Amino acid sequence: MTVYIDPPTWPGHDRLWSHLVSDVSYAELHAFAEELGVPRRAFERDHYDIPSHRYADAVRAGAVRVSSREVVRLLHGAGLRRRKRGLPG
Repeated sequence: MTVYIDPPTWPGHDRLWSHLVSDVSYAELHAFAEELGVPRRAFERDHYDIPSHRYADAVRAGAVRVSSREVVRLLHGAGLRRRKRGLPG
């Protein structure tokens, strides 16, 4: 099982966030998040939003550090990218 995480650089709700993704399946991603204790409500379309204070926990649990650009590339390559409704392809 390999999941990936980008640096916590995405602002929201007065903190910074990372994106946790899988390049295999959502089932793999959900299983990793559950092991990490991340609530299912943190799942958004194709990734989990991980607050900056949990970044090191995810890496210790086995998430591979990648750039934000690499996260998008991995999702597209696996056919797992889900865009927000209303945005062009």
